[in-house]
Amino acid sequence: MKKLLLISLVVLMAVALAAGAYAAKGFPKRNITAVVVWGAGGGTDTCNRIIHAEMAKFLGVNVNVINKTGGVAGSVGMSHAYSKPHDGYTLCGLSESNVTAGVQGGWDKKFDVWDTFIVGGSPDVISVTPDTPYKTLKDLIEAAKANPKSIKAAASGAGSIHHLNLLAVEKGSGAKFNFIPYKGSAPSQNAAMTGEVSVVVTSLAEQQQLLRGGKLRALGMLIPSAFDVEGLGTIPSSFDAYPGLSEYLPISQAIGFAVPADAPEAAKAVLVDAFKKAMATDKVKTWAKENYYLLSGKTGAESKAVFDALESNFAWTLWELGAATVDPAKLGIPKP
Repeated sequence: MKKLLLISLVVLMAVALAAGAYAAKGFPKRNITAVVVWGAGGGTDTCNRIIHAEMAKFLGVNVNVINKTGGVAGSVGMSHAYSKPHDGYTLCGLSESNVTAGVQGGWDKKFDVWDTFIVGGSPDVISVTPDTPYKTLKDLIEAAKANPKSIKAAASGAGSIHHLNLLAVEKGSGAKFNFIPYKGSAPSQNAAMTGEVSVVVTSLAEQQQLLRGGKLRALGMLIPSAFDVEGLGTIPSSFDAYPGLSEYLPISQAIGFAVPADAPEAAKAVLVDAFKKAMATDKVKTWAKENYYLLSGKTGAESKAVFDALESNFAWTLWELGAATVDPAKLGIPKP
């Protein structure tokens, strides 16, 4: 009996010490809410649910994930999260696509009102319809250079990260494609499968099943390194055939979450600590490997630099394409 009482006392003391440690930080003392701006089951939603479940273990409180969709480029969810007290208890689950909300009229602020945490993203791959004659990236690029704008290419909507990657391929290789915009990655991939277009640029995570099923044929990763894909082997880097791409690529996904930049520094420090620890867990690493995500883990100045560059690139590209309603200069967004 004495032994059981001693064990119970030790357990209670451990719990008390843990609770005291969190209380000593002053944050968090209650559950945290993460408002994801995109739909349930999507890449940003899944990423947030994975990282916040792991962070909760280090924070000592739950991180409850909810979805607030709609508006322009996720503006409804961002506005909802930003309208809450800036005390660290409301996070915003977002991605690189949200940086266009300002120039599209859904958000009246520059993106640096957020302090961002980047979990990572799946790299883009350039692929073709299997019955095309293009067996390598060089086959495709040289054909596009020989007959400019004769080859139809899809890359989601104008100004999307996939479209920017297609534009970077053109600039870095000298090729010119006939860009056909679609409303999202899935429709653009379907267009390639049915032969409406010959080329598609989307992420490896989005294409993986189609590539394995022989519905698409991968020609090159739009990152500096090759990528091993189970059941497919190695997809080479596009940089190998066209080194000039390094001047414009990579333009990578940045999926994660944010907290208002003016939230208390003490609260942000606790979030950063829990984030770093969560990123190092086997759960997050395994999820990333299985879903072809490259993990980042950037916070603070490093993360800000990534989103500043994305905002500049996306906003001015949309403006020059005539797809933006607000001049980026009015929002203080510098040209890339």
